[in-house]
Amino acid sequence: QAEVVESGGGLVQPGGSLRLSCAAAGFTFNGHIVNWYRQTPGKERELVALVTTSNYKQYGDFVKGRFSISRDDAKNMVTLQMDNLKPEDTGVYYCYSIHRMGAPSFWGQGTQVTVSS
Repeated sequence: QAEVVESGGGLVQPGGSLRLSCAAAGFTFNGHIVNWYRQTPGKERELVALVTTSNYKQYGDFVKGRFSISRDDAKNMVTLQMDNLKPEDTGVYYCYSIHRMGAPSFWGQGTQVTVSS
């Protein structure tokens, strides 16, 4: 069964860092645009970052240079390095992979990120 699996969430103090990973299982990221979304309390799910097959990267406006997305297709892995975390970054972070032709696509189960002192 093909799926994506997130890991790396947790509790961190404001100003701290976390590294989230998204692994492909049962398929490869080749040809896929891989996205990180988040659901924060009281807000709709929003795009955090994406990386395309040509390594083009895009970030949500709120990132402001604090996060960095990278992909390693040989390892079937996409990582999201998050630095200078703020309490408003608290939420569930989801990996979403979609083939550039529009299908197939996969949502992960999400990983909780909590930024609190």
